[in-house]
Amino acid sequence: MTEDPEYDVDFRENPDAYEIGRGEEDVFKVEPYKSELLPLWSYTDEEAAQESAEAIYDRYEGYREDGEFPGMDMARKYLQMGYTRAMRYAKYPGGRKYDEDGTEREPHQWADEDKRAAALIFEEYWKRVREDEAYQRAKDRHRERRE
Repeated sequence: MTEDPEYDVDFRENPDAYEIGRGEEDVFKVEPYKSELLPLWSYTDEEAAQESAEAIYDRYEGYREDGEFPGMDMARKYLQMGYTRAMRYAKYPGGRKYDEDGTEREPHQWADEDKRAAALIFEEYWKRVREDEAYQRAKDRHRERRE
């Protein structure tokens, strides 16, 4: 658990405490989902990305079956993060987007083809979740409950 009391929450037991947030926000904080998904997450190469995206998507389907929106959304975030991290390495040698002085480096097309392939795998699964009608309905219901 973090020092932030907001995250001293088991979001499986307290799903209404979960805030959707933007993009990949809180991906390393929301338990128990972080502990279930982070060990599955890898984008080192195309093969690792395929195994990782499939495993995370399998968890997504389990969360969907169990009606666990926080888990569904966290799986979506890990798939999104797989895409964004792998694409950063695909475009920037060593994954470094900024120079030491904070200046954004010029992206290469493609600095690492294997990372680009990994990113595209994650993108496919991420899109599957985003377009899943069950996910969209659960997201709407969750937002309505929190208003």
